[in-house]
Amino acid sequence: MELTTLPHGALQGPGKQRTSSLEAPIMLLTGHPSAVYTMKFNPSGTLIASGPHDREIFLWRVHGDCKNFMVLKGHKNAILDLHWTSDGSQIVSANPDKTVRAWDVETGNQVKKMAEHSSFVNSCCPTPRELPLIISGSDDGTAKLWDMRQRGAIQTFPDKYQITAVCFSDAADKVKPP
Repeated sequence: MELTTLPHGALQGPGKQRTSSLEAPIMLLTGHPSAVYTMKFNPSGTLIASGPHDREIFLWRVHGDCKNFMVLKGHKNAILDLHWTSDGSQIVSANPDKTVRAWDVETGNQVKKMAEHSSFVNSCCPTPRELPLIISGSDDGTAKLWDMRQRGAIQTFPDKYQITAVCFSDAADKVKPP
C-alpha cells in the first residue's frame, strides 16, 4: 500500500482524474418550479424524495437518466420535512397545513393523514425499526406520537416552545431531539 500526501489546496492526488468532486454535481434533478426544502435518499440509496415549496413530493431514480418518476399530491402547503420508513415502502411528510401524511411509494397513494396539530407541522420521523410509529413536531408546542394502525395521536408531548425537529432513538424506545 502506498500513501500519498496532497499539496495544500489540492483536490486530488496523482493518477486517473475523477469525473466529479464537491465542486461539480454528479446528477442534476430538475422539475420543481420552486425552492426545495428537504431531500432524502431511500434506505437502499436507489431513490430520492424531494419536498418543495410547491406542495408536491417528487420521487427520483438515482441511476440512469435520474428522471422524476412519481409525484405525490395532497398537501396544501410547502413540504417542510420528509422521511422514508425503514423498509422504504412509505414516505412520511410534514406540512404547514397542520398535517403529517404517509404515502405508499409503489402506488403514490396517500395511506394516512394525521391532522391533530393546531399549527404548522415542522418535522416528522418514522421509527428506525419496523414499528408503525411516527413522531411529529409542531409550532403549536407539541410533539405527537402516532401509531399508523390507529386513529389519532396515541400520545402528546407538550412544550412551551415550538417544536422544530423530532426523532426517535436508534432503539426506537425514546423520542429525543435530533
